[in-house]
This record gives sequence, C-alpha cells and structure tokens, in this order.
Amino acid sequence: MAYFQYKGKNIFYDEYGKSENIVVLLHGNTASSLMFSDIVNLFKNDFKILVIDFLGCGKSEKVEQLDTDLWYDEAQQVIELLELKKYKNVNIIGTSGGAIVAINVALERPDLVNKVIADSFEGERSLDIVTNTIIEDREKSKKDKNAKMFYYLMNGEDWEKSVDSDTRAIYEHSKTIKNFYHKDLKELSVPILFTGSKEDEFVSMISNNFYNELFKNLIEKVQNGSMYIFEQGGHPAMLSNLESFSKISKDFISSHFLRK
Repeated sequence: MAYFQYKGKNIFYDEYGKSENIVVLLHGNTASSLMFSDIVNLFKNDFKILVIDFLGCGKSEKVEQLDTDLWYDEAQQVIELLELKKYKNVNIIGTSGGAIVAINVALERPDLVNKVIADSFEGERSLDIVTNTIIEDREKSKKDKNAKMFYYLMNGEDWEKSVDSDTRAIYEHSKTIKNFYHKDLKELSVPILFTGSKEDEFVSMISNNFYNELFKNLIEKVQNGSMYIFEQGGHPAMLSNLESFSKISKDFISSHFLRK
C-alpha cells in the first residue's frame, strides 16, 4: 500500500505477489481497486498484481473537478506509476472505463505494455443513449440502496464527491470531446483481447449483440485483436464470470503472442 504524486495530488496504489510477470488491473468509473479483491486472489500466485485508485476514487485524493478528458488523464496516471516503478512489458486488464484507460496507455506508450484485455466497455466514442441521461441516472442511483452501498464500499464516506465529479466529467466529455482516444486504433500494436457479456445490463438495451458487433469492428482496426463473449453475466463480465475470465485471461497472457 503506497501513494505517488500526480499533478500535486495523492494517488493510491498497491501490489500483490512476487512474479516478474506483471498484471495491472484498472477499475471502472465510480469504482476503485477494491472491486478486484476476488480476482487478485486468483491471480497473485501467477503474477505480480498492480492496482491503482484513479484520482477522485477509492483511497486516492478526492477532487471537486476531474479532467474532462477523463480516461486519457487516467491513462497518464497509470503511465506515471509504471515509470515510477520502472515497469515495462506489463499486461493490463481494464474493465468498463478502465478498459478505455488500458487502451489509451497502450496507444500512448506501447513500450510499456505487453498485452491488453479490455472488458465491458463502449468502444471508441461515448454513447449518447448513456451520456444524455447520466446526470439524472446518477442522481437516482444515489438514492438506490444497492448503488449507495457499492459507492460507499468503493469510495468511503465521501463517496458522493467521487460520484459527482465522475458524472460531471463524463457528461462534459460527451459534449466537448466524445472520442476516447487521442490516436487511431489502427496504431494499437499490442495484442488485445476484448471481452463482454451478452447480458450486460448497460448495453443490452441497445442490442443483445452489442459486444459481438462492436468487437468485430474493433478487431478490423487493431493489428492483433481477438474477442470472447460470455453468454451470461452482468456488468462487468470479468467479475460476473470470475472463474472463466480468470482462465481465459491467464491463457491469453501466457500465449505465444508476446511483444518483441
């Protein structure tokens, strides 16, 4: 358990295991590294696990305003940490918003990344069907018992500041930036595995084949992509299919598609 400085703010990170093969786990929006407790236990005997709480989340410093270019800024936080630790050729598993961050890291600093697993995310651009109502939806969630419990577990007593700053950043991003990445996905040179669930409640309202169609499109753009769609499980797929995801991801990381 430790902290590092990013733009004068304290960012929390932790490490588990002793392997030289490093896996970085990146959490989704309004969550924290605590969401990975179970998967850390499944991974720590095979890998060194590095987790981070993005600025405004978990044990990291809370802020009133996050960078509007949220997922790019969070990628810069990850890059800063990897450089601090002098880690290279890491494997990154990001889920939901963390998947967008993982891809941004690989696009900006491929020299630091071996492979990426991008789980349960929207693709290349924010979806109007999600962002147009996000302020209203988040206000409703803050009154929902289960959602409030999740926010509290992930972010502590000041969870509302984490949720509100995230909501504002997502909404402003959707209106002013829209694109998740600064570079074309055709420049993504690291092997990447896309994963998702057919039953994901956040995209099933769009299409039951949302991830299948999205990932096929993304694989046409990236240099070395593959996908796995789970028949069952909610959002995110990696936690609702924990045992299966663990096996699939370990197989992918240990496969012969290694960076030179």
